[in-house]
Amino acid sequence: MEKGMIDLTPMVNIFFLLFIFFLFTSSFIFQPGIKVSLPKAVTSEVMQLDNVTIIVTKDDKIYLEDRQITREELLPRLKILAREKMGLLIKADSRAPLGRIVEIWDACRREGVLQINIATNQ
Repeated sequence: MEKGMIDLTPMVNIFFLLFIFFLFTSSFIFQPGIKVSLPKAVTSEVMQLDNVTIIVTKDDKIYLEDRQITREELLPRLKILAREKMGLLIKADSRAPLGRIVEIWDACRREGVLQINIATNQ
């Protein structure tokens, strides 16, 4: 080794050890979800509230907090939301039937849910 040269081998070894450590200690969690293509809106706002989520898919299926439910099961749940004064976020696919979304919105208002929002992409 020449005078004035720095041996980089120990530094490379430490780098690879740290890389392997972070690779094994980091967790890669893939959360299962329901694929929904949200409609775009220019005037949408970012919300930070904790809301209960209703998802309406393009093939007219309804999910409440990631669990598929029927329209008949939805009404008692909306009554509970109204009683607990919780907000509701409707995530409807852009190809979901508009009639179903309006039906859910109307049922929410009928049952007394005060805060109803529709999710969009900006």
